[in-house]
Amino acid sequence: MPTSAQALPGSPLASANAVMGKFRWTICALVFFATTINYLDRAVISLLKPYLETEFHWNSGDYANIEIAFKLAYAVGMVGAGRIIDKLGTKLGYALSTALWSVAAMGHALVSSTFGFGIARGFLGITEAGNFPAAIKTTAEWFPQRERALATGIFNSGSNVGAIVAPLTVPLIAETIGWKWAFIITGALGFIWLVLWMYFYETPAKHARLTKSEFDYINADIPVGLPAEGVTEEKPKASWGKLLTFRQTWAFVIGKFITDPIWWFYLFWLPDFLGKQYNLKGTAIALPVAAVYILSSIGSVGGGYLPLGFIRRGMPAFQARKTSMLLIACCVFPIVFAQWLGHMNMWLAVFVIGIAAAAHQAWSANIFTTVSDMFPKRAVGSVTGIGGMAGGLGGIALTALVQKRMFVHYESIGQIDKAYYIMFFICGAAYLVAWVLMFTLVPRMEPITLDEEPNQPAA
Repeated sequence: MPTSAQALPGSPLASANAVMGKFRWTICALVFFATTINYLDRAVISLLKPYLETEFHWNSGDYANIEIAFKLAYAVGMVGAGRIIDKLGTKLGYALSTALWSVAAMGHALVSSTFGFGIARGFLGITEAGNFPAAIKTTAEWFPQRERALATGIFNSGSNVGAIVAPLTVPLIAETIGWKWAFIITGALGFIWLVLWMYFYETPAKHARLTKSEFDYINADIPVGLPAEGVTEEKPKASWGKLLTFRQTWAFVIGKFITDPIWWFYLFWLPDFLGKQYNLKGTAIALPVAAVYILSSIGSVGGGYLPLGFIRRGMPAFQARKTSMLLIACCVFPIVFAQWLGHMNMWLAVFVIGIAAAAHQAWSANIFTTVSDMFPKRAVGSVTGIGGMAGGLGGIALTALVQKRMFVHYESIGQIDKAYYIMFFICGAAYLVAWVLMFTLVPRMEPITLDEEPNQPAA
């Protein structure tokens, strides 16, 4: 088994990488498309909000309650989904999650009441929760440590592509053939992906298309003398109780709890912000929303490249991740000026929101990778699920305690712009707070060996 040193630039393994197979990037592409569909399905309702408000007489409080239903189900589903993915494996677990969330997305077309939308969003939330535990576990299985942030950034950019496709298609579908068809058409895409996944995917140890040189490269981080996971008999899964004894788990949980709600805010409230601040309606919202998520896609991939650049300059992987996340957190802060800039020109507000959204995606590419940096592959799905649950609970807390009350209050007195001033300040500060707390808990690289006591320092 090759050592991690052999994967350094200029080493025989790095030279071999130039001519070996690249099948791992096919797997990354599949995960990218799954994430695209996942976010397309969840973004549909934010773009149909004007149509549904008219038909069902919603106010901001009704919409916030429906949003909370999704987030609560997503939070609960996340921790269960991570466990299921670790138990069933990525191939079957990912397939099951995608099939169920596609059914849930299409089922919105059958809803005829506000309460029904809450139920439908809850079912969508609990089933969509499987995407990220499965995606991060797939990345841990198919990529060496040095490439994981890049691979994560690439597949995570699918969330932006989904959010770009949504405003370009959903209003058009709603205006031509009705809002119900927007749910049906977007939901059906998951079944196309499912066929491709079942045909192409298998773990590296079992995949017939994978060359030996690429297999060795994927497992280059495993120390000499230890087998690649999936080659030998699988070890028992770690319990949630045991995983929660590690400071590394809590660092990830805290980071997700504080920063995930910001992305939820962009996803569910950006079209509302543009509509109410700049009187945009229907397809007119498509271009500025798409611009924000195009910038987000750049940030997602760039966030994966950033630590890789530091690693290539000789910085240890964890230090590269830590440094990158601090730089990324600083890039979010200018969003506090979004409203002020927007008074001069709408596109200045769109630009600064886009930079903040791009920074979030760069942050996301790196925070997810901290799990596979420090936990064995057999626990990655479970830890990712625990963190995802924390992110969902953070989103619920922000919506219930801040957005729901604040937006309803300021909307009732005709001062909705003040609510957005406050929200953008929260967005700007969240990542710096999260960075301080995370790396106070885990200031240096401490890989977990689940068969030993917690918090064993790295040798």
